[in-house]
Amino acid sequence: MSDIFVQDNGIAVLRELNWISIVLRLALAIICGGIIGIERGRKGRTAGFRTHVLVCIGAALTVLTNQYMMQYFGGGDPARLGAQVINGIGFLGAGTIIVTGRHKVKGLTTAAGLWACACMGLAIGIGFYEAAIAACVLILFVNSALHRMDNYVVSKSKVVEIYVEFGTVEDISGFIGKMRATDIRVSEIEITKNTNSADSSVAAVMLLRSNVKRDHAEILAIASDVKGVKFVEYI
Repeated sequence: MSDIFVQDNGIAVLRELNWISIVLRLALAIICGGIIGIERGRKGRTAGFRTHVLVCIGAALTVLTNQYMMQYFGGGDPARLGAQVINGIGFLGAGTIIVTGRHKVKGLTTAAGLWACACMGLAIGIGFYEAAIAACVLILFVNSALHRMDNYVVSKSKVVEIYVEFGTVEDISGFIGKMRATDIRVSEIEITKNTNSADSSVAAVMLLRSNVKRDHAEILAIASDVKGVKFVEYI
């Protein structure tokens, strides 16, 4: 019974505001933020190791400051500064989202990871160590293991969205007919001017539906072999 009391008392001390808890929380923010940042950095993402560490430290320090204000000045809302972090991190996350000239959106996972990293920092800063460590493990699991599963499921889907560049507008009708002959239906199409080339070629974003299960690489190979297609890319 006394051992349980000592353990509970030790954890209680770490949840209070003192030098030991401050150093522990900031160090844990560096470790947890760094773990997520390393995984993103290894994949060449815009927000890597240092960005995730700084976000996690900043969020933890914000809640530490809020706890300090509550403890030494009294009154106020204990969740106010933390709520501002959750709102403010959206601007940083939006900066990692890129829409390329070919209508391809990149950076959504990184932006979501930064937001989750900030929330993890808030948990660390307030002394909710258990949730922060569990969140760190789960975020890493989602970014690594579930990434492979997501790619596998998407690659086996009968629906695929592609970006195609044609020499002329007339080539589009020939493309649709060729795809229909291979049991692939063009269900949606958006024709745009090709801004990535100096010539007068046209571009289109298409949603293809295959009547039979095919790997997306096979669909791209079929599309690229059609006469008049200058470039094709999976979105």
